[in-house]
Amino acid sequence: MHLSDAQTIPQLLSDMAQRGDHPAVIAGDTAVTYADLSSRITEASRAYLASGIRPGDRVAVWSPNRLEFILAMLGAQAIGAAVVPLNTRYTGHEAALILRRSGAVGLVVANSFLGREPLQALRKAAAEDAGSEDSPIPGLPSLRLVVNLDSSTDSVDATGWSTFLAGGATIGSAPLAAAFEEVGPGDVVDILYTSGTTGLPKGVMSAHRQTLGVARAWAAGAELSPEDRYAVVNPFFHGFGYKAGMIACLVAGTTIYPVETFDATGLLELIQAQRISVLPGVPTIFTSLLNHPDLGSYDTSSLRFAIAGAATAPETLFRDMVEVLGFRRVAQGYGLTECVVATLSRPGETLEHAKQTTGPAVAGIEIRIVDAANTELPVGEDGEILLRGDNLMLGYFDDPDATRAAVDDDGWFHTGDIGRLDEHGCLKITDRLKDMFIVGGFNVYPAEIENVLRQHPAVNESAVVGIDDELMGSVGRAYVALLQDADPMPSADDLASFCKARLANYKLPREFVIVNEFPRNGTGKIMKSELRGKQSSLS
Repeated sequence: MHLSDAQTIPQLLSDMAQRGDHPAVIAGDTAVTYADLSSRITEASRAYLASGIRPGDRVAVWSPNRLEFILAMLGAQAIGAAVVPLNTRYTGHEAALILRRSGAVGLVVANSFLGREPLQALRKAAAEDAGSEDSPIPGLPSLRLVVNLDSSTDSVDATGWSTFLAGGATIGSAPLAAAFEEVGPGDVVDILYTSGTTGLPKGVMSAHRQTLGVARAWAAGAELSPEDRYAVVNPFFHGFGYKAGMIACLVAGTTIYPVETFDATGLLELIQAQRISVLPGVPTIFTSLLNHPDLGSYDTSSLRFAIAGAATAPETLFRDMVEVLGFRRVAQGYGLTECVVATLSRPGETLEHAKQTTGPAVAGIEIRIVDAANTELPVGEDGEILLRGDNLMLGYFDDPDATRAAVDDDGWFHTGDIGRLDEHGCLKITDRLKDMFIVGGFNVYPAEIENVLRQHPAVNESAVVGIDDELMGSVGRAYVALLQDADPMPSADDLASFCKARLANYKLPREFVIVNEFPRNGTGKIMKSELRGKQSSLS
């Protein structure tokens, strides 16, 4: 198994070109070799330079998993720009907030996905704060370039993808080579936004060496090779689909099969037709396959490796993945946006042990388990999980206070998660210090939803908790206290509609419960632990 040792994206492009005619990406009827993919990414780099994008600029990419996402992302990174991936489920308000906080100068967007038109939603949301700035989208003063992946023609506020690429013809080989040469391993390559416990999104910065290091660690742990065919269901905008998916494949020479939308039938057809061997994902993906009424008519014998992570898995899932779906190895891993791959099950691990732990630390990462006084705890005792190492984030973009609060003076990142190490050095996650819960693989932070509810003129106070859900792992429940003199008095459906316009659908609470008062501790803080145990009929 030979993994690229590239320390920058331009170096990775050079390594990719050397892989020649081996298939790099197969998306539907389109097949792109490694040599051709390297050339097409370089074409995108020329286009960015011709459009005025420079090292240190931020470029947002708002698209589902498709070939153009790879071209848009790596093309920008190869000339020293940092890419800000946007969740395809974002509302216009959420996207506008990230674009403002990141100061993005460019936006590449797929403007027709699942019947949505994100550019229109973004324009409407941004217009609420528009001034007299000169920008393709009023209300986003930093934005200078908008590229529409789904249009071959230009519009008033967006350049068509083909027009954008054609513009790169004005950039000669010398300035392109100079741009590639100037990119260093320590330069910021991506900024992934996570909402965090405050409700305000924080931009997690990684350098080229770190993102490539994460990908190598994952590829090594998964034993990826050019013979593998990897169906990337996890979204490219998320660290799981991006660094442990797209980049891990490119580092190993593996063939990428981007999956735009999850559909159990379509995925089973892909596995059978293309002999998919690697398929990581959240438990929901595998339970959907296992529950498919026609599963027995599909050949899934090619499946080799999976990670079922990011949510609580059903007790029998791992065994069913081996015995029914046919995976030869099922693993677990642990990571966060700030350190995408911190632990990974060891090759040769027993299924029972892999089910119970997330494995030991990957190369270059250290783990400590500490108590409230920051004293290291012995094997088998629960405490907060601390991480340190080469692949840990650089910090939060433009937010030194948040960085200092998360990373101590000795370089340890305080995750807020509770766990223990066993005698093999393998980590078991046992609880969370934070209120965050996971819906279908996506982190949801109650503070963000509570901040949205606070904007409703009739809401006095709210508390959001995660409750168990058989399909999604968890879903949200919002307890809401209304102002006594509110007129009109909103219903639960009214509150749901209000949130739906301002939050991605996975953040939208499944239930809204109107309450007269909250359980509180001696200091007046709402006791969410009590709310989690109550029934939805609370009033």
